[in-house]
Amino acid sequence: MTHSKGPARARAAGAKRQRLVEAAADVVHRQGAERTTIADIARAAEVPVGNVYYYFKTKDELVAAALSEHERHLDLLVGDLSRLPGPRERLKGLVEGWVAQRDLAVRYGCPTGTLAAELGKRDQGGLDVEAGRVVRLLLTWVESQFRELGQPEPEGLALTLVGAYQGMSLLANALRDPAVMEREGARLIAWIDSLETG
Repeated sequence: MTHSKGPARARAAGAKRQRLVEAAADVVHRQGAERTTIADIARAAEVPVGNVYYYFKTKDELVAAALSEHERHLDLLVGDLSRLPGPRERLKGLVEGWVAQRDLAVRYGCPTGTLAAELGKRDQGGLDVEAGRVVRLLLTWVESQFRELGQPEPEGLALTLVGAYQGMSLLANALRDPAVMEREGARLIAWIDSLETG
């Protein structure tokens, strides 16, 4: 009896590609897009560098894949937060999640925010627009929570909350102080608690 090796081979290729995507997100976050090489990503994914080109022709394609991985993580986070009973709890859960990542933020900053800032300095490529799209997904979700809470101007409140996160992440990184995230996260949670339900 003959069995086709096609499905197994396709699964292995898919797993290898996913390892490369996850490695790209991690290495680009730690080193920045400009300093990262295809060889760095191949090494982190434990994939021979020559095999990378089967999946991604250029480093920019890998950076785009890293952004798609950020989006996948955001989707997972939003899915988890959606299980909480109400918008106030979801917003506070979001802040608690940010604070839980304080050691990573101290070392490397916000994964999407730092990448968006770096890509925004490029003259071309369109990756800056893609990074902005991922940030916009978070803003849109946060806005929907403020809207469900009955708050006036939910878009402005979303900008305030996400902007506060970017600021505390940047300051924690610049000062190498995780307590910045802890203190500012506590302030954000108290602020969310103080909002009247509309």
